[in-house]
Amino acid sequence: MSEVQSARNPAGDPAGNPACNPACIPACIPIGNPACDSATPDDAAFRLSLRAWLASAYARFARDWPGGAAPRDLDFRRAWEDTLCANGWSGLGWPKAHGGQALPLSRQAVFHEEHARAGAPLGVNLIGHGILAPTLLHFGTDAQKARFLPGILSNREVWCQGYSEPGAGSDLASVRTRAEPVDGGYRLNGHKIWTSFADRAQWCFVLARTDPQAPKHKGLSFLLVDMRSPGVRVEPIRQITGEAEFCEVFFENVFVPQDLLLGEQNQGWKVAMAAASFERGTYFIPRLVRFAQELGTVRQLALRPDAYGHVPASSASVRHKWARLAADSHVLALKSQRALAGAMRGDPPGPEGSSTKIHWSEAHQRLLELSMQLLGESACLTDGADEQAATLTHAYLWSRAETILAGTSEIQRNIIAEQMLGLPKL
Repeated sequence: MSEVQSARNPAGDPAGNPACNPACIPACIPIGNPACDSATPDDAAFRLSLRAWLASAYARFARDWPGGAAPRDLDFRRAWEDTLCANGWSGLGWPKAHGGQALPLSRQAVFHEEHARAGAPLGVNLIGHGILAPTLLHFGTDAQKARFLPGILSNREVWCQGYSEPGAGSDLASVRTRAEPVDGGYRLNGHKIWTSFADRAQWCFVLARTDPQAPKHKGLSFLLVDMRSPGVRVEPIRQITGEAEFCEVFFENVFVPQDLLLGEQNQGWKVAMAAASFERGTYFIPRLVRFAQELGTVRQLALRPDAYGHVPASSASVRHKWARLAADSHVLALKSQRALAGAMRGDPPGPEGSSTKIHWSEAHQRLLELSMQLLGESACLTDGADEQAATLTHAYLWSRAETILAGTSEIQRNIIAEQMLGLPKL
């Protein structure tokens, strides 16, 4: 019986279908290299060299960490990020004049893919490296570049992003935080929320309203705020996972010097939209590699007999869910390749990113829901007794935020409806 036929029929049922075997659920579809179609021998050599370095360096780092590898621990993640920076794996796309590597986007994509494949965690200063640094390079004055780029390159200074507010989440232009122009700078007052790693950050870039009389997109400015300034208060938000990666940030009469305005006054929306575009070619790569890895783990769970000898993959329902997720993984990889190719051509960002965001976040939730189904009672063991179960349960709980962060699914569907399908605004 072919794999296609096996996927259509329950294995091991009373009708006499064959007992379940690995062919019932094909092996994971790998994401592949988004730039592989045009890879040169030098690109291939770069990939192999990077892969070898990561395999050695990350294994050594994890082995030397007290208590062993702890990829969910923020101290572990920050220390690994420090190691990457100390070994020259930061500023990959920056000009060499500013200490960067001046690597093309295709090789930056290779780095993000191989880093994820090695099992290394995302860093704590992603906002600084991925968003603020390229924004500074594009809009910053020479003095601002000289002041802030070295701290990001070395990972000495961590940045957070002051965008979302209690009344302005996905509708970013509705922010109410006020930056009143005063002698020598601005007086900042307001309340930000869901600010990742604000309790660890030294700096925050804040979108604030400098002209309350202007239309909501027009009166915003982009400020660089020292988190150690008098009047800044940070309150961590405890998550369902037990961690507190997100924070509330309160600004109470915080003085921001004039030279910490990035771009022009009242032109902050332009800066913020440019900042949002800088990661579009590589943002999803580590997440899609992780998706494919988790899909492989779920396959193993589905093929593993339980205490009563039942193989979950003998259920057509399980196989159908897995097959849909395998298709999701493949299509998301193609979407990632398209986004990277567009970024390499210099195409302006489009609404296609909304399609990818919805697809990834909702498929990832379905993947982890299937993992919980397969784990059963083991999903409750979060104390380290079953590390695989603890990791998947943590990922499942964390994934509940993925349809909210970076623009809710509702907002993304509005963008698709209006900008891709041409439907009228309600």
